[in-house]
Amino acid sequence: MASEIDLFTQYSLYMDPASKAISHPGSLPSQTQTTAITNELNELNTLHRTLLSLDGPGIPPPPLPVNPKRAAQVAKLRDTGNAAYRKNNYDEAIRLYTFAIDMSLSRPGWEPVALAREELAGLFGNRAQAYMGMQAWPEGLVDAKASVDSKPVGNVKAWWRIGKCLAEMGRYDEAKTFLSKALEIEGRVSEGGKELVGLLGDVEAALQRRA
Repeated sequence: MASEIDLFTQYSLYMDPASKAISHPGSLPSQTQTTAITNELNELNTLHRTLLSLDGPGIPPPPLPVNPKRAAQVAKLRDTGNAAYRKNNYDEAIRLYTFAIDMSLSRPGWEPVALAREELAGLFGNRAQAYMGMQAWPEGLVDAKASVDSKPVGNVKAWWRIGKCLAEMGRYDEAKTFLSKALEIEGRVSEGGKELVGLLGDVEAALQRRA
């Protein structure tokens, strides 16, 4: 015998043209069913009246297109940070990359996630490199991981930076794990892949010396 939850009964409903209230005009086989559907419709109508009483248009506005000004501002901060990095002004580069990261993270929720992820992958990677220029290995590691989290595929430099920071901190086992994973994702044949292989060789040699 089917349980109540397995059964579906379609009832005819009526919507008042003026108030938009919904009611059930017919009769039901039992008082229990009548009470249940009346209570549900009363709750639905109460919710409808409450929503109508709220301030504002009541309907969310349609999503806005991507604002090109934000992307241009982020790119300008990144390029200025790159110029500071090339002059070995790492503090200034980090400051500019941080502004760009904050601006990218503040993108409205309706903008494509892929856009922000691509943008952030590059910015975190650049800031990681600036930290590495200062030999701030823990900070560089955090940013390199954030870059990989944003874009795990096609981001060889970020994977290399993770391995490099870990190796510089003497965390060779972790460096080997990350570099091996990077090679599985990025491959060995590209120029970036060859750099990963080279760094992995250095890490394995360090492990041998420590054994």
